Amino acid sequence: MGVKVEGLYLYCIREKTEDASAFSTKGIDGKGEVFTLTYSELEAVVSKVSLREFASEEIQKKSQEDLNWIKEKAVAHEEVIEEAMKKSVRLATGNDKILSVIPMRFGTIFKEEAGLGETLNKDYPRIKEVLDTIRGKQEWSVKVYLKDREKLEHVIKKKNEAIKEKEKEIASLPEGMAFFMEEELKETISREVDKELNNIVEVLFESLRQHAVSSIKSRILEKELTGRREPMVLNSAYLIPEEKIESFKKEAEGLNQEIQAKGFYLEYSGPWPAYNFTVFAGLENPAYR
Repeated sequence: MGVKVEGLYLYCIREKTEDASAFSTKGIDGKGEVFTLTYSELEAVVSKVSLREFASEEIQKKSQEDLNWIKEKAVAHEEVIEEAMKKSVRLATGNDKILSVIPMRFGTIFKEEAGLGETLNKDYPRIKEVLDTIRGKQEWSVKVYLKDREKLEHVIKKKNEAIKEKEKEIASLPEGMAFFMEEELKETISREVDKELNNIVEVLFESLRQHAVSSIKSRILEKELTGRREPMVLNSAYLIPEEKIESFKKEAEGLNQEIQAKGFYLEYSGPWPAYNFTVFAGLENPAYR
């Protein structure tokens, strides 16, 4: 009996659809066709991959030695999931219906279709529960950047009476004495700026979460990951009922206009696969079975 060379790469799980049309997006290897396997009321979105190329140890090796390969495959993984979200008959409005999908983490692979079936069967109640939770809702992302710290400092100085009094006092002192007080004042201003920054970020997060059934703050991304010069100060995600999407977007746009005067910039995007709201014990971890 020969060694098996092909496995199934799992992108996401969704409720069974009536749409049997082919995926336009190629699989993660850039060659294989993406297709669905039906399990009761569920569909697993998969493609065949080489077990040599996509073995878990090979992916680990690539993650350390070839970041471009990882980035390319991660993008392909995401593109399949995004298409899976919209694989349905167009609505009367001409828009695609956004399907509820449970996205898998990068590198979820099964050696045999039978193994995938067994796992879905074991986790079936929890999968259905998660799909019920996110049905009719969309994940949207909000990121806030501090574009101009000096502008925020100016706002703080303008409204903080203690700082204004200290500046007047320093202006009346001899140069030598003024130097030490100026350094002390800089530290005070920096602390006040940080405090105001935290207050603004919290108000933004709370204002937007009113439109959502669930929300989460994610880790702040470094400039190397965002590709921007401005530091990120808020990275958040919201699970929003479809009927509240427009009010959420309107709120985000209004908040962005409001905070720009203080040196901030807010950007929102979506809908995204509900990565932040679909983690559960079982299939959430990369598998090679």
